[in-house]
Amino acid sequence: MWKLYPYVGPEHLAKHANSDTPRRRVNNPASLAAWVEEQAGPHRNDSITLTFVVLPDGLWVAERQSEHVACARGGPVYSAGEMMFAIDSRCRLLAVVYVTNQSTGFCPEPESWSAVAAALDAAGISHPDGFSAEMIFRRCPKCRATNIVKDALYECAVCGSELPKVWNVMNPLA
Repeated sequence: MWKLYPYVGPEHLAKHANSDTPRRRVNNPASLAAWVEEQAGPHRNDSITLTFVVLPDGLWVAERQSEHVACARGGPVYSAGEMMFAIDSRCRLLAVVYVTNQSTGFCPEPESWSAVAAALDAAGISHPDGFSAEMIFRRCPKCRATNIVKDALYECAVCGSELPKVWNVMNPLA
């Protein structure tokens, strides 16, 4: 089975983890299309980018400005990030055209893609073969800042300390 990632982001954002955030479980393309139509209305473009989380009960989406922890209702996730869906003029055909694991609240590893692919497959939604952009998260052992590793440079952007090569975001002492 897949790894569950607990929320590791700022406490003040965890307060958003309640039932007030509009979200939709993605069961099939038709239910997602109906929700997109409700959210975007007549002024939507040919694509929409949404926040997503993969929970034990499947794929959930919310407006892009939503916090991942709110979409997850505070629970752990198999993956989280953003997805861009292409939609046709009648909001009937949806396909994922871009997807990332960019969630500094959960910091999922690139390996979480398999959970995303399985959730999209279960919903009957076509998708790329992997994350369009993979984020590698590490927590600085010195200043505890959460970092996104860029260009394979494992160096803290805040204090310059060396970052571990293995995922350590779950451990607050790492």
